[in-house]
Amino acid sequence: MVTVEVDDRSSWTGDVQPLVEQAAFLIAEIGLHPDTELSLSLVDPDEMSDLHAEWLDEPGPTDVLSFPMDELRAPEPGQPSEPGSLGDIVLCPQVAAEQGEAAGHGQDAELELLLTHGLLHLLGHDHAEPEEHAEMFALQDRLLAAWRARER
Repeated sequence: MVTVEVDDRSSWTGDVQPLVEQAAFLIAEIGLHPDTELSLSLVDPDEMSDLHAEWLDEPGPTDVLSFPMDELRAPEPGQPSEPGSLGDIVLCPQVAAEQGEAAGHGQDAELELLLTHGLLHLLGHDHAEPEEHAEMFALQDRLLAAWRARER
């Protein structure tokens, strides 16, 4: 069974359970082993600023950071996957709220997008080059559409 450990160090008062359910859904949708583990942390802007400066040498808070653990990758179709730890995704709900409002879809939709984006980074996806960007964002869009279309 997929394990999603949550460390909520933020002042956000929202419900983290939908993010846990989404993470488990995405892990299954990608075809990862059912014994995959993921750590999800929610932090306030000050802590995110510290992490952003420490790991990426960038000032100010960012929306999501990903820290891979076992370098798991999505299996090829029909191939088995190995159990392991994907790593850590750190989200900043306050930044997500600002971005969601600016994008016109709200904080919850932005958190869904950021969780998906962070998970893809854990799986080795990147968007530095145009081809990588196109591939990663197409997969992100497909996964978000599947998450939002599932029976609830």
